[in-house]
Amino acid sequence: MTDTAISFRYLSEPDAIAAGVTDMPACVEAMDETLQLLQLGDYRMAGRLGNSHGAMVLFPEAPAFPNMPKDGTDRRFMAMPAYLGGSFDNAGVKWYGSNVANREVGLPRSILLFVLNDKETGAPKLMMSANLLSAYRTGAVPGVGAKYLAKPDASVVSIIGPGVMGKTGLEAYAASRPITRAQVYGRRRITSEAFKEWAAEKLPDIEIVICDSMEESVRGADIIHSGVSGPVDPATYPHVRSEWLKPGAFICAVANLKLDDELLLDPSTGLFIDNLEMYFDWQEEFGYPAYETTTGIIGTRFVDLIHDDKLARDRVTNLGDVPLGRAPGRTSEDQIIVFSVGGMPIEDVAWATRVLDRAAELGIGIELPLWETPAMS
Repeated sequence: MTDTAISFRYLSEPDAIAAGVTDMPACVEAMDETLQLLQLGDYRMAGRLGNSHGAMVLFPEAPAFPNMPKDGTDRRFMAMPAYLGGSFDNAGVKWYGSNVANREVGLPRSILLFVLNDKETGAPKLMMSANLLSAYRTGAVPGVGAKYLAKPDASVVSIIGPGVMGKTGLEAYAASRPITRAQVYGRRRITSEAFKEWAAEKLPDIEIVICDSMEESVRGADIIHSGVSGPVDPATYPHVRSEWLKPGAFICAVANLKLDDELLLDPSTGLFIDNLEMYFDWQEEFGYPAYETTTGIIGTRFVDLIHDDKLARDRVTNLGDVPLGRAPGRTSEDQIIVFSVGGMPIEDVAWATRVLDRAAELGIGIELPLWETPAMS
């Protein structure tokens, strides 16, 4: 081998599983550290201010060229690059194509690949199947939220949307709080039944109750988890009404959600977010109102209310400031808390780094050569 030789580790999805990509307690710990590094400023994402979620390739409704894809629900290609410091100290990018029609042929809506790079040379260290990487880091952030914001004795979870984000969300809550019961509501009962079968194997100590309405799912729950994806249209977002909420409830949205503005504007309600600046970046890129142009994640409603001078910017707290001691978490037993999770590529960098460390330690995956000596330099 020469000094210029470069190789990288390739992990298929089974390899990633063997290397611990589905280890939710460890992922929650990694996301906790990641959110603190965000607040310390030891990170960069795309865009002029380093807070962009990523870059998307979108398509027109009526393409002028016969082979160009048409616009549709979740029809896009996306690149999400980032650098994260701390104990991770790597750069990387998640790249994927997405099309809701994939489900009709038995494929996931999005098919993801992740590449981890050396921060100095840019050389690849890792290329891996990233659907599970992304699913677990997305689910783990709500677990961090529950760790710092849900009541310590929280035991009942409402799962609105029993898909992938509902599954990893429940795993994360179980890693952070003494969960004994999940009240599950899906638009199609078959998805709720599939969720119950999955939980019986994955989380056998949690009672799964399939609900016939969203209200039934929410009432009595200590934690409400919304993971319903769909069109960017507030009329379609699941609406959790304030009168359904148990005192002290923790509401976490990783996808579309509608809450009463009266609840959001109530000074007693705790409003938390993963990275407020990223949501302002969305608003700037896609236009106001972000809640109607970008995504129905509830944090976009936060920034629209700030834009309208109805909500003070300092009413919204980045979660990472809580473990750093810079901001309080829950301030009372009965306080309702809302936490918005938009997802960030620094989280992919963090969890891919941990997975690579385990894969290298256990000899999992395939070492692939890039070159021994570059043909041009």
